[in-house]
Amino acid sequence: MVTQARSTQVSLQDTAYYHCISRCVRRAFLCGEDNYSGQSFEHRRIWIVERMRLLSQVFAIDVCAYAIMSNHYHLVLHVDTATAGSWSDEEVAQRWTTLYKAPLLVTRWLNGGLKSKAETRKTLELIDEWRERLTDISWFMRNLNEYVAREANKEEDCKGRFWEGRFKSQALLDEKALLSCMAYVDLNPVRADMAQSLEASEFTSIYERIHSVACQQDKGKGELASLPTKGLAGFLGNERKVQPCFGIEFSLLDYLALVEELGQVVRQRKRGYIPPRHSMLLTRLNMSADEWFTLSESFGGKFRCAVGSATELKSYALHTNRSWVSGKSSMEVICQS
Repeated sequence: MVTQARSTQVSLQDTAYYHCISRCVRRAFLCGEDNYSGQSFEHRRIWIVERMRLLSQVFAIDVCAYAIMSNHYHLVLHVDTATAGSWSDEEVAQRWTTLYKAPLLVTRWLNGGLKSKAETRKTLELIDEWRERLTDISWFMRNLNEYVAREANKEEDCKGRFWEGRFKSQALLDEKALLSCMAYVDLNPVRADMAQSLEASEFTSIYERIHSVACQQDKGKGELASLPTKGLAGFLGNERKVQPCFGIEFSLLDYLALVEELGQVVRQRKRGYIPPRHSMLLTRLNMSADEWFTLSESFGGKFRCAVGSATELKSYALHTNRSWVSGKSSMEVICQS
């Protein structure tokens, strides 16, 4: 199988939403427990969540859903190019230099020390490159995975590859794909029989939403002091005094009901489930329960690089120079059922 460049799998003109997965090459030791030594690595889940939060503050990328499992993790990300375009050059430089040391040229520019037009032009070209990177999922994932790998290797006093390979990504081309994927991600601990309810599914976005444990203390800490505090992507259907610029176009309560309804079903090859409850969201989206189940169970199988309707998959294939997209025939069957 020929490996494709990440740039050929991201088409922002088709969708701003992407499902990303990274798996540890030392499968039992990402966040699990070593059965031989008895050593626990559960604390690494906190590394991932805290680093993810920091990066979502720096990048123009929102986290819609996540699940940190024992040997892999899932993220559903939203790329906010409009926000990145509204940043001043100074803000772009400030954001990038929270992660990387500023070149001398940029430091002098920020301090008003550049006299040459050529130096100023070179600096602005560099900042334009940083602005683009701050909307790049590959740079986001690189900053997350490299940090975790360095910390894990330091802890184990070893060198070498920590992650199994490049992260995998799927484009989520419509609302059905987005919400189905978010539910799939949030239900990971339940399906793995690590939790028997949503409120007990620690280190998932749904746990964070239910318990409102989003880290609001980052504001005022060191290099992040002047950056806006940022939690998970919000649901626009929530009753809020102030609506965010971006949000998922459903209510949180409906989403919780949806996930519980999906989680109540006992599935083959899956150990866990949650007690049955009712959901109104399926009716509102004009979808059957079978359609939701088919979508939510296909993110690791039938659908590879993108998920959406047959028409949207065809458009995505055109924009990413593909002759076809895996999952197209599956979606056609679903849509006809």
